[in-house]
This record gives sequence, C-alpha cells and structure tokens, in this order.
Amino acid sequence: MTSSPSHLRLPAVPLIQIESLSVRYGSKTALREVSLTIPHGSITAVIGPSGCGKSSLLGALNRLSDLVPGCTVSGTVRFGELDVHAADTNVQDLRRRVGMIFQKPNPFPLSIRKNIELPLRERARFSRAQLDERVERVLRDVGLWEELGDRLDDSALKLSGGQQQRLCIARALALEPEVLLMDEPCSALDPISSATVEDLIVRLSETCTIVVVTHNLAQARRISDELAFFWVRDDAGVLIESGSTHRVFRMPHAELTAAYLQGARG
Repeated sequence: MTSSPSHLRLPAVPLIQIESLSVRYGSKTALREVSLTIPHGSITAVIGPSGCGKSSLLGALNRLSDLVPGCTVSGTVRFGELDVHAADTNVQDLRRRVGMIFQKPNPFPLSIRKNIELPLRERARFSRAQLDERVERVLRDVGLWEELGDRLDDSALKLSGGQQQRLCIARALALEPEVLLMDEPCSALDPISSATVEDLIVRLSETCTIVVVTHNLAQARRISDELAFFWVRDDAGVLIESGSTHRVFRMPHAELTAAYLQGARG
C-alpha cells in the first residue's frame, strides 16, 4: 500500500522557478508561456490530456530538449541560482543534478552492476570499493538488493519490467541527483510493480525533489504534494492551475480543472 504524502508540511522553499516558458518544435508550439514553482523536497504531479506539453516541460528542465532537432525554448528556468538555459550552463552537470526516468524502462544492454557503474565512471574516478559501495547503496534504496544482490553480473535485460524500472531509478540515484524527473514511470508496469514504484517515489521524496508526469489521477492524488494541471488551447499546452494536491482536488479554482478531475473532460 502506497503511503500518503504529507499535505501538512512546513511552507516549502522554491527549488525550480519557471517563468514564461515556451517550447516549440519547428513552427509547432508545444508549450506556451508557462510559469510554475517546484518546491524543494516535494513531489509535484503534472497532469493533463495527451499533447498538452507535459513531457516537453520535463525536457526543458534538464535540457534534454537540446537533443531534439528543431526544438527551441524561450522563457526562464532557474534551478536554485542556476539559469538552466544560459549559454554557459554546464549541461552535463545539470543532468547529473536533475535526473530523468522515462515511461519505458531503458536499462543498458549490460549487467546489472555495469548499468550503475557506467554513468559513475563517466563522471569521476572511483575505486573498486567505492563502486561496490555505491552499487549496493542505490540497489538497497530502490529495494532491489535482496532480489538481485547475488546476481549483479546477470544481464539487466533479463529483469522484469518493474525491476528494470527500479534499476533505472537506481542508476539515476547513483549520481546523487537533487531532482528526479519522471515521465509516466508506472504506465508500462503491472499493478503490483506500479505500487512498488509508487512507494519508492514517496520514499525518495525524503531526500530528492520529484516531478512526475502521470495520466493516473488516483496516483497523482496518492503520491503528490503539489499538482499542476495542463490543457491544450489554440493548439498549444498551457498551465490551467497549480497548487497543493489537497487543495486542487478539493477546491479547484478553474471550472476546467474540476471537470477534468471529475472525468467530465479529457
């Protein structure tokens, strides 16, 4: 059973400040003039129908959008004091600090151990003992050590879908990120694996700020502290409403939000 996040936490300190953010792919505007604050230490759920720019938002937060041909980003994203889209921003360091988990598990076609070691070796020099310690620590963090600790040299591709997704989360955690972006991390999983990943997300929020895109409204209500609802207007994604999950579900400010949460729209 997924534990509920606390909706009675002390007022959160802003960690990511998004102002007038727009994302375009060629002449197509995917996201228009979005302003949103992501609080430190929170789980922020991003909801809305397909095509409203949710994944584009995530890509702009750690500049994965840079890898998309024809994609242009305007507006401002500040991560603490860092201007994310400034020309002199170290993008590799940004992506270490702001990790990404995708909808479909994407382990490397390597052993379980090497899936975690590879990104570490690319960032710094570690001794064998340091690597072993980090591998064990992150596998324990995601609840995989008891399941896989005695077969670390097996191929990661032999794991179940739920195990692969948790391994991908462990791989991101190995770099000790401050933020995890999750793009529908449970949508490709069976209900039992999905519940396991939900529990993991809630646990990780104790040490990491999380932004999770989900189509599952019940999941958003269960695990998130903050909610951001997006919609499509004039063929572009726009932010309709944001605030504490507890407040938005109980007293949405916008009629469109209420209709979507009640299943009448979307």
